[in-house]
Amino acid sequence: MPIYSSDSDDHPRPSQKPLGHQRPLHDILGRGKFADVLLWKNKKLSLGILIGVTAIWFLFEVAEYHFVTLLCHLILAAMIIIFIWSNLADLIQRDPPNVYSFQLSEAGCRYLHRKIDKLLSMIYYVSSGNDWRLLFGAIAFLWMLSVLGNYVSSWNLLYFAFVCIETLPALYERYENQVDHLAGKSRRGAKKLYKKFDSEVLDKIPRGPRLE
Repeated sequence: MPIYSSDSDDHPRPSQKPLGHQRPLHDILGRGKFADVLLWKNKKLSLGILIGVTAIWFLFEVAEYHFVTLLCHLILAAMIIIFIWSNLADLIQRDPPNVYSFQLSEAGCRYLHRKIDKLLSMIYYVSSGNDWRLLFGAIAFLWMLSVLGNYVSSWNLLYFAFVCIETLPALYERYENQVDHLAGKSRRGAKKLYKKFDSEVLDKIPRGPRLE
């Protein structure tokens, strides 16, 4: 079982960040367009993405538009636009669309492959029981998510998750000191609760002899 110090957990140093980061949030998110969108540095782009996702959610959840129907309509519209554009390119004095611009780049495929490998490695690490707190936290989160899925539709859940992802980082950056203060208090309370669970439950679980 892990060993904890009695004083350091209850009274963290003032310079420590309870959420575990010392760099600015913009640097942690990659300092690119993705970070600009999440932190609303480019307000027009962030607002446009939010409106677009809201429109998609409205079509599926409120208007009850079926995914296959919408996908077919979008492909049909794209094919008609490309057909008109290709055949009237000389008339409208525009270059016809380049087929290579619609292909997924090799760098994008490698990036996607690395992310999938990282996700699978993380799932294996958590499931192997190397970190008891992380394992119990993942089990509790998945269980709560499964219960929530019985009462909330998938589109509502995905839309809520997207809104949280796009708004919470910006709100945290604006109210960082207040959030860190509350997170520090919650973290210390959770550690005390885990210590009690560790000493009263986990320490009493019988274990076999270690293999040399």
